[in-house]
Amino acid sequence: MVSQKITVSNPQGLHMRPAGVFAKGVAKFQSDVNIVFNGKTTNGKSLLNIIGACIKCGNEIEIQCDGPDEEEALKTAIELIESGLGE
Repeated sequence: MVSQKITVSNPQGLHMRPAGVFAKGVAKFQSDVNIVFNGKTTNGKSLLNIIGACIKCGNEIEIQCDGPDEEEALKTAIELIESGLGE
């Protein structure tokens, strides 16, 4: 398993559109992709789970990837968040 912490920079946090961009971006990987926030682990491939986590701008989250392509999945997940998820 690999993981990395990152601060969400989207002005509106991970609401419907950016959560969808994230989930779609990591769905292609075989590895599990999870977002850890406030002590809770959320499935990073599930749009509804990401929205339900209520992640706002400035929150620090941890991306955890576990599986055969975990390094690539983590790299993509971090790049997506750093890019602003289309906003």
